[in-house]
Amino acid sequence: MYKLLQILKKYDYVCVFVVLAALSLVLMSRTSYYQSSKLVAWAGSVAGRWYEGVNSVSGYFGLKSENDRLAAENARLRAQLAESYISYTDTVFTVYDTVYRQRYSYTEARVIKSSWSQQNNYIMIGKGSAQGIRVDQAVTSPDGIVGVVVSTSRNFATVMPVLHSDSRNSVKVKRTGIGGSLVWDGRDYRYAQVVDVPTTHQFEDGDTIVTSGQANDFPEGIPVGYVESAETLKGTGFYKVRIRLATEFNKLDHVYVIDNRFREEQQQLMKEIQGKNE
Repeated sequence: MYKLLQILKKYDYVCVFVVLAALSLVLMSRTSYYQSSKLVAWAGSVAGRWYEGVNSVSGYFGLKSENDRLAAENARLRAQLAESYISYTDTVFTVYDTVYRQRYSYTEARVIKSSWSQQNNYIMIGKGSAQGIRVDQAVTSPDGIVGVVVSTSRNFATVMPVLHSDSRNSVKVKRTGIGGSLVWDGRDYRYAQVVDVPTTHQFEDGDTIVTSGQANDFPEGIPVGYVESAETLKGTGFYKVRIRLATEFNKLDHVYVIDNRFREEQQQLMKEIQGKNE
């Protein structure tokens, strides 16, 4: 109470001015309709600007939750695309019965740590085994291919991106279907190379490279990058193709972890085939 009295005493002239000004405004508004309407309009304008500012600030801080919600919604919609399903066709005599079962499902995850300027880069995401993330699952971004899950804990997972010397993925030219392998030379995170493409194939400027679908991890047709140049490797009969990657790894925020629901069945079948060939 003593401090309050000291403050009032220190600023007594200011307090008296504020009280007299407020009293003048009240008396003016009561004696003049014009002045009253002006005061109401002014007060409404001030209040409107205040709430607009408050909404802008609260909207900014709400962007994270909104982005998370949109990413989860995108994962749900991607899982409904045609390429996320496998077609079963059973022909029994003259009856043609086609049933579609979902082959791929998508889980949205947030990137919490990543690197892109080293020889061997890694990405950590904020979901793990407790959320259904498993080793060898494919990972994509909204723009294209990212990499493969290589380790998990209960609530986190580590991804080996295509920006890694050990990364190798099956890809193809979207326009012609000619296949190759995606590798990285460890130099520029914006570019990668496609090897094992025969020189009998002719490229066009800006040809799109996509996943081939031949590996168990990635669905067919996911964007990988765009052809910038093709160099003939002497004495090999193959190109070394330089591509600009579709995913911007230095801006990676959300990813999608893809679950191939038929992976175990495919792997078991391959083991049986390999066993017969040994």
